[in-house]
Amino acid sequence: MESLSNSLLLESYVQAKSLNLSEDFIQLLLHEIEKRGLHVSIPYHKEENHSSAEHLQK
Repeated sequence: MESLSNSLLLESYVQAKSLNLSEDFIQLLLHEIEKRGLHVSIPYHKEENHSSAEHLQK
């Protein structure tokens, strides 16, 4: 996990949630996000032609 940049980690979390991936995997990502002191907000709807990273905050 340490090799992932903050933005890639956050983007991975958003994508994992939107794809309903394994809850264990999502929790692993969330644990690393919290460990790094990052904050994430999930957009309410998917916007076309916009990266999910625009909805992420540090």
